[in-house]
Amino acid sequence: MPGLYLHIPFCKQACHYCDFHFSTSMGLKSRLVEALVQELALRHSYLGPNAQVDTIYFGGGTPSLLTAAELDQLFAAIYRHFAVAADAEITLEANPDDLTPAKVRELAASPVNRLSIGLQSFHEPHLRLMNRAHSAQESGAAVRLAQDAGFENISVDLIYGVPAPDHQIWQQDMAAAFALGVPHLSCYALTVEPGTVFGYRQAKGKFLAPPDEFVAQQFEQLLTQMRAHGYEQYEVSNFCLPGRESRHNSAYWRGVPYLGLGPSAHSFNGHSRQFTVANNPEYVRAVLDRGEVPATVEHLSRTDRANEYLMTSLRTARGCDLAYLRDALHTDLLTQQADYLQRLQADGLATLQNKVLTLTDQGKLLADHITLSLFQAAE
Repeated sequence: MPGLYLHIPFCKQACHYCDFHFSTSMGLKSRLVEALVQELALRHSYLGPNAQVDTIYFGGGTPSLLTAAELDQLFAAIYRHFAVAADAEITLEANPDDLTPAKVRELAASPVNRLSIGLQSFHEPHLRLMNRAHSAQESGAAVRLAQDAGFENISVDLIYGVPAPDHQIWQQDMAAAFALGVPHLSCYALTVEPGTVFGYRQAKGKFLAPPDEFVAQQFEQLLTQMRAHGYEQYEVSNFCLPGRESRHNSAYWRGVPYLGLGPSAHSFNGHSRQFTVANNPEYVRAVLDRGEVPATVEHLSRTDRANEYLMTSLRTARGCDLAYLRDALHTDLLTQQADYLQRLQADGLATLQNKVLTLTDQGKLLADHITLSLFQAAE
């Protein structure tokens, strides 16, 4: 079933690695919430008639900056315009410094039933390097506070590949995360993106990312420790206890339609993508003053859909069903890329069983390169 994504584009401060759309100015926050309410009305038919929403995800930015009244506004609009499954997974991303006892009580009283908490690290110097707003002490305290309030379905984020003399800090971060007993962890390699603070610093020679080998070693340590603690890697960066996958993100990777609301949000209906403008004032003016959503629509060709399925499915434990790719999307990699597929298997980078291509641990380190090698040329 389809899902809803609401982008809340506000943060207290800019993390030095982040290239998502956000603003540190809160002046437009209440107006933007009003615009989201209006956009929910304007686009209620996007997912088709009588579509039931199975997941709702508040991302950002920092959705935990929403007040209880603002969250109530949004939920009222969602339930007014959409049929929501009784067991819907409703996730809200939160920063540890926002999760005060009062805030956690507010969230526990709301329809939110899953928290995704951006810890990133338990090491104070790394948090300061990344310009996170919370402290190392708050990292674990926020999770325990949420657990005490009744939140059991919790995911935490960690970042590896942060400059360090050795792997000791990363090993301590993993141990601290496992000690929290949460059912889901998302672990991402630090990526230096253009336009970020780290990007500017790197261009000026003031920031040096660790070598690829260092990052690869930490990824391998991550896989070892996850397995030792009973977590399954169901996507390259996502790990869970058995049966505790993120339903919302898993739907993305399976190509399930979703509606994205708010500035910079993406939507997908199976045949086209829609990209909303990444500009808060422009978004608010268009939606509230003109009653229109300022977005660009991209109609997907058969090749676009095949490449997208290839890209997302190869990142998952399910793998890429090459028979589906051939029969449903008319892309026959079994024939066209037979030699390359054989090479991937011979090099220990992938397995091919029952026409399903799955990357090995070594292959996951090269997932982007392998995907690009299998991509089909545009029609």
